[in-house]
Amino acid sequence: MSETKSVLNTLIIGSGPAGYTAAIYAARANMEPVLYTGLEPGGQLMITTDVENYPGYPDGVKGPEMMDDFRKQAERFGTEVNYDTAVKVDFSGPVHKVWTEGGKELHAHTIIISTGASAKWLGLESEKRLANKGVSACAVCDGFFFKGQKVAVVGGGDTACEEAVYLSKLCPEVHMFVRRDEMRASKIMQERVMKASNITIHWNTETDEILGEDEVTGVRILNNQTGEKKEIEISGFFVAIGHVPNTQIFKDWLDMDDTGYLIIKPFSTKTNIEGVFASGDAADKIYRQAVTAAGTGCMAALDAERYLTDKGII
Repeated sequence: MSETKSVLNTLIIGSGPAGYTAAIYAARANMEPVLYTGLEPGGQLMITTDVENYPGYPDGVKGPEMMDDFRKQAERFGTEVNYDTAVKVDFSGPVHKVWTEGGKELHAHTIIISTGASAKWLGLESEKRLANKGVSACAVCDGFFFKGQKVAVVGGGDTACEEAVYLSKLCPEVHMFVRRDEMRASKIMQERVMKASNITIHWNTETDEILGEDEVTGVRILNNQTGEKKEIEISGFFVAIGHVPNTQIFKDWLDMDDTGYLIIKPFSTKTNIEGVFASGDAADKIYRQAVTAAGTGCMAALDAERYLTDKGII
């Protein structure tokens, strides 16, 4: 058997909407994709209860159920799905090498990266216990469930401001907890927050505890200057202190910004390495939605197909 035949056409690193969509398109194009799910098969949607904003699910769908549908569709067209994690890569040659936690060494002509990003959390026990019971890291995803209710947002950057402004259009009261006496957010985002009459900013404030047993009923905050504690009645608690892209294993090979998001060429999913494509939240710090991730997964598969065709591999 020649060396070429032992090289995969397309290796997809990571699952979730981007990875599975890339797999569906690649499999239907006879690229014989092999997918490695990573540490969190299905990505952030596996910890999301109700998804109501993804087209094609008129009654909504549970995040894990939706990802199961994506996986089944990818497998139906012949994608080989492996439950293992990539831990090391070598993109120095025309054939790309990837090593997995399970000890496999894989060679591929094209790589599609869909490793996603993970939300940063405060680290409170109550935050973990009440996840999806009032605690969320995405106002665009979950804000609708709190329409007409009182909510809180933690953070002082652009994301926190965007979440607060978004929620202010749905909720009568939005409390914003900022750890310092000023925000890190851009001036324009700060101005939007200040203009919203129903957003109350609590400066020098940290979250002491999220209150509630089976659902969020309130929050206890701490003024880190005076030491004063206060309880506020809320139903929704949104953590907006940033995301961490899961791209560490690529840092010696791929261009990324100062926060670790992969840099792709405009109107494509191409990275700085030929034959390596990036999709989903690993390369998107702006939209971070299941539907946009799926869209870039499609793009990555099409870009990989063109690459393989141009090289005469398929």
